[in-house]
Amino acid sequence: MKNMKKLLLSLGLVLVLILTACGDDSDNADSNDDAGESTPETISEEMEYTITGIEPGAGMSGVIDDMIENEENLQGWTHQTSSTGAMLTELDQAIQNEEPIVIAAWSPHYMFAKYDIKYLEDPNELFGGEEDVLKLGRLGFEEDFPIAAEIVRNFYLEIDVIEAALLDSQEQEISVPEVVETWVVDNEDIVNEFTDGVAEGSGETIELVVTSWDSELFPAYVLKHALEGHGFTVNVTKVDPAIMFESIASGSADVTTAAWLPLTHGAFAERYEGEYIEMGPAYEKAKTGLAVPTYVELDSISDLVPNE
Repeated sequence: MKNMKKLLLSLGLVLVLILTACGDDSDNADSNDDAGESTPETISEEMEYTITGIEPGAGMSGVIDDMIENEENLQGWTHQTSSTGAMLTELDQAIQNEEPIVIAAWSPHYMFAKYDIKYLEDPNELFGGEEDVLKLGRLGFEEDFPIAAEIVRNFYLEIDVIEAALLDSQEQEISVPEVVETWVVDNEDIVNEFTDGVAEGSGETIELVVTSWDSELFPAYVLKHALEGHGFTVNVTKVDPAIMFESIASGSADVTTAAWLPLTHGAFAERYEGEYIEMGPAYEKAKTGLAVPTYVELDSISDLVPNE
């Protein structure tokens, strides 16, 4: 009996030692898991509390500077400005190494077609929210060119279509008008939707003004193709935004597809209010903001933490 008690006592001690060892291993595993966990604090630190921006004179660069100055969670952050090309190089390198990075971003841009990136939510609308890019016509345009006006009103593109085309331009190293030449052939069904059931034109000339951004040139040249395929002659002129609005208001141009409203071109729209007609969106969901690769475990600008 005494031997049995000793045996049971020994087995009990062994069991305790085994359970204790397992508990230590579990605690160590939990500790290791915690050490490798990504949090807003660790991610912000890995980013070196830096927003990778674009040209210092760009409008959104000023917004980011104001954010760093005024937002509590961005105190101590740095805004690294340089150029769009430099920002895209930094983004590419970070993604190749699967490192966290936060960048100045805008849509449409080919970066969203090339990379898996996402906007950080902007709960305080520091960047102003999404915009529509509208078609505007001069007063009297619909009366003078009713057939062309109907095609213009029918015209609409999805923003991801524009971004894919911009990526083609970048990767093939060809101009946006050259991309359009191929795109309209490959997407004849989309182009036909703009003119379906519309009468033919009679060779009238339409003056189309547009800003020089590639994101605006693509819709403009697609519309040019649709109109010219339906009996019109279209002259596309690239101008700065102020001249674009002035041309429509004065009647020296007929139509534009490139009015970012209500924010980016809001001041021009207000100045010339009543001197143009709105003809619906050329595309929607244009925006600016901060973006990160999708593997970065952040959802909102407010997730970033100050550099203390």
